[in-house]
Amino acid sequence: MSQVIVFATLGAALLLFIWGKVRYDIVALLALLFLVIMGIVPSGEAFSGFGHPAVITVAAVLIVSQALQNSGLIDVISKFLDVIGKKLIVQIVMLSIIVAVASAFMNNIGALAILMPVAIHLARKNGHSPSHLLMPMAFASLLGGMTTLIGTPPNIIIATFRADIAGEAFGMFDFSRVGVFVALAGLVFMVSVGWLLIPKRKSQSSDEDMFDIENYITEVKVISKSKVKGKTIGDVEKIADADVVILGMVRDKKRIHAPSVSQDIKTDDILILEADTDSLKNFVDNTKTELVGGKKFHKDAKGSDDISIQEAIVLDNSSLEGETAASLRMRSRYGINLLAVSRRDKKIRQRIDNVRFKTGDVLLLQGRSININDAITSMQCLPLATRDLSIGKKRKTFFALSVFCISIFLVVAGLLPVQIAFTLAAVTMVLSRILHIKDLYTSIDWPVIILLGAMIPVGVAFETTGGAMLLTEQIITLGQQYPPWVLLAALLVITMFLSDLINNAATVVLMAPIAINIANELGVSVDPFLMAVAIGGSCAFLTPIGHQSNTLVMGPGGYKFGDYWRAGLPLEIIIVAVGVPLLLIFWPL
Repeated sequence: MSQVIVFATLGAALLLFIWGKVRYDIVALLALLFLVIMGIVPSGEAFSGFGHPAVITVAAVLIVSQALQNSGLIDVISKFLDVIGKKLIVQIVMLSIIVAVASAFMNNIGALAILMPVAIHLARKNGHSPSHLLMPMAFASLLGGMTTLIGTPPNIIIATFRADIAGEAFGMFDFSRVGVFVALAGLVFMVSVGWLLIPKRKSQSSDEDMFDIENYITEVKVISKSKVKGKTIGDVEKIADADVVILGMVRDKKRIHAPSVSQDIKTDDILILEADTDSLKNFVDNTKTELVGGKKFHKDAKGSDDISIQEAIVLDNSSLEGETAASLRMRSRYGINLLAVSRRDKKIRQRIDNVRFKTGDVLLLQGRSININDAITSMQCLPLATRDLSIGKKRKTFFALSVFCISIFLVVAGLLPVQIAFTLAAVTMVLSRILHIKDLYTSIDWPVIILLGAMIPVGVAFETTGGAMLLTEQIITLGQQYPPWVLLAALLVITMFLSDLINNAATVVLMAPIAINIANELGVSVDPFLMAVAIGGSCAFLTPIGHQSNTLVMGPGGYKFGDYWRAGLPLEIIIVAVGVPLLLIFWPL
């Protein structure tokens, strides 16, 4: 009976993961709580996963990763990208290599996010489409992450599974034996053929707009000196820029949806417009209307350079997801105004204060120059406006890199376990003020931590109730006429498929027990099977939802859901073809 409950719970969780309407950490918590209520997971062990070495390691690595970003290390690297030439292929090669190398030693999403604005700046300046650069960079971040222990959470999880069954975890560079060659094969494919399979999506030629933001929805107020006062909607649409569309009007706090062309315009009316950034600016300048978003802010900004406008993209798991500017009290809480919202999948036809933010939304924000970037960071968004590279002080860059290298040495030399070494590094980064104390907890991807802490007990229940063994027996029965390497390849493919649909950490937690059982049933070494799960967990190349790196580039690159498999499918085939023989060579059965 307990097996049935566990299977039903995991099946429901898998469907919810794929559906994506409920965030994956909430799904994991629901699965855990249900198993506790049903008596499958003892209540005293319900939250034991949050003290698991894998969870602590992931949190520490994320903190150290953020500290490395703050130190200026990535900006120092980025500075040299501006001189790599105008050829698209050269840019693809250099950017992909740098992202892959950086992702091997820091959070791959962070490495990608920092280099994205640089990449798009290069594309705009040289007349290339960002779509040719961003997907190779996203895939490179996944490939680079699989090469070291700290490169991606799945590797850390696999290492702890190995420690549980063999008494010794995988080391820092054990993943490099196969991972480096697989990553190289993937990079060679992407920079030679793969990028040609990616559709060229529309891009703007302006250097001022780093992303193709086509449909801003914003509001302007008609004041006493406005040139549109006394005119009709039809008159304004004729004299306005062709790219400006009047979607609605607000008068006396009442919404007039799709007003007729004969509707007159009065002082204090609010016009709801659809326009791109340039057209919006021209409209406001030509009509002498005011952007709605804080009259006090506009008054303060008059004749002053203290107020700036910047674009930012809502990242996955941002605190803005599902909220509105009104519910967040954005102006009082962050000191910034929301001027406009752009969303690619559909037009927004409601007051911008009531727009519920989604991952990938592009926001036009206004605030004081001295704190607008801090506000964007606090909201867990990515600034998209062209910015000068902020080169960190050499002392801090060198010190941060030294702390990081010492941590790796302590792990490789076996002097400290990885969770202790990197926690020590994280504390050192904070004490040395490379990472501000207020950024200590915001640098942690808490949904991933919750996911891991909740799924580890669920995974244990999956194993202890015999569910993992039952699936193992079915797999072995189906493949009993084949040699063990065929089952190894099948395990890799299954893990790849799951990672394209659900979070890779959850995929590895579920697949690792099956890998261990298959190896034990066949009487062979468990190492190649665990490594196959680790590689498969990093191969979310078919969809934009399998990994946050893919989601991050979807809006800025203008990609559609079906664009990913065009380059992703042959890439995964190459990884299987290269990875299986290498697994057998470096981790013999």
